[in-house]
Amino acid sequence: MRLLANPLVIRMGLGLLVSMAVFVAGILIIRALRRELVENEAVPEPLGSPEDATYAYSAVIQKLKQQKFELQNEHAAQQRRAKTSEQITAAVIANLPCGILFIGPNGLVKQANAAARQLLGFASPLGMSPDAIFRSTTVASESNSPTRLADEIATSLRNRVRASFRSSYETASGEHRSFAFTLIPLTMDEASALACVIDDETALTQSRREKLLQSEFVAETALQLRSSLSVIRDCADRLSKVGPQGDAHFAGDIAAETDRIEKLVSAFVAEHSSHKAVAAHA
Repeated sequence: MRLLANPLVIRMGLGLLVSMAVFVAGILIIRALRRELVENEAVPEPLGSPEDATYAYSAVIQKLKQQKFELQNEHAAQQRRAKTSEQITAAVIANLPCGILFIGPNGLVKQANAAARQLLGFASPLGMSPDAIFRSTTVASESNSPTRLADEIATSLRNRVRASFRSSYETASGEHRSFAFTLIPLTMDEASALACVIDDETALTQSRREKLLQSEFVAETALQLRSSLSVIRDCADRLSKVGPQGDAHFAGDIAAETDRIEKLVSAFVAEHSSHKAVAAHA
């Protein structure tokens, strides 16, 4: 009791109680602050004022519109380039001197240039089959046996095989022409197609025939000239051996052979002049 009545002990007890109270109050305050911080972190921060949100949405929409406009411009530019390329290709094909037929996967003609229409004698072969166009036209196959050109076109279209042929073709009007055909397989929309290139060799064939006839004519003329010269030489030898009594007979033979040679030379010169005139007009 005397110890409890001591003022120093009372002061120490009060200090202890006050320290404990301050310690408990500090713990409670720290726990409260921690709880408040956790709650603030769990709740997302607001985006701002409605005006700020509207501005952000408008910026995003404007950017999307700009990207759409750029994509549309790029697509339009690609379409223009593709159209220009198609127009150039069509113009080149239309003005080629050789005929071109484009045969689709269904075996029908899809496109034909002006040269093909003129060479084949059809106003418009579009939608026609090779059987209707080439009819009984035959070519030499790989086995050197005659086969129909329409069958070779069907085989090339089916097997995607490149092939070349030469044949005589009769147009719808009955005109005979010499053509060189080249079959080129194509790929259209993952399907097989075919380009048939037609080269007119009628003038070349005719020129070869004329040269052959001319060479035959020259060979025949040379043979006749050689024969006449042999007769003249023989007559001259006989004249030198027989003497004056046979001069008239051998002189007549020499004159006849001379006239014959003159006619042959004149015919040869005329034939040669006519060939030169034909070549000059061609």
